[in-house]
Amino acid sequence: MSPKKSSVTTSLYQRYVERAIVQHGSLAEVEDKLPKPLSKAALANIKDDRYLAEMAACVFRAGFVWRIITLKWEGFETVFNNFLPIWVASRSPEEIEDMASDARIVRNLTKVKSVQENALFILDIQREHGGFGKFLAEWPEDNIVGLWTYLKKHGNRLGGNSGQYFLRFMGKDTFILSRDVCTALCAEGIVDKTQITSQRDLAAVQAAFNEMRAESGRSLSELSMILALSIGPA
Repeated sequence: MSPKKSSVTTSLYQRYVERAIVQHGSLAEVEDKLPKPLSKAALANIKDDRYLAEMAACVFRAGFVWRIITLKWEGFETVFNNFLPIWVASRSPEEIEDMASDARIVRNLTKVKSVQENALFILDIQREHGGFGKFLAEWPEDNIVGLWTYLKKHGNRLGGNSGQYFLRFMGKDTFILSRDVCTALCAEGIVDKTQITSQRDLAAVQAAFNEMRAESGRSLSELSMILALSIGPA
């Protein structure tokens, strides 16, 4: 007589957690690596100059050596006058060119112009929502891909991973489509390729994260890291 097959099936969330534990030894080891998003109140209390600063950091880090941006960051704060949005937005074209040639920062005119465009973006959000942090706090996590689209459309150079990392570094609850996360999503057949860009695939990913979030009570940030950890060592 052949043995009976178990009728118990594990959920999507449980399968990812089990794989992460196999890779890292214990649930405690996994838990220790999970990021924690900020509360809505904490997001709303962050000043808009810090949001502009992180936008600038993400723009300048894209396609560049992150360590150099970190080493030069004090210079960035000085050249951009601590990223006060109204000050950056009001610089003349000549002043922008002077800033882009300043050796205290990474000299890139296109990216300096991008910081000014994002200052204008933040000022628009200020007028409508009372602050960029309030805007982020109000955006529902069950449509985080919609927020990515908004940043790409209304911000400058904030599409793709730049927008996702901006949100993560500022504490907004979001998943990130890193290589490992995309590989984990492919492993479950949620998507069929590791370059996730189509609206159909993004909707499928959002739905999967919403399902896992409802079951586990975990944040999108935690779930995103669990998926990455399920692939291998951090």
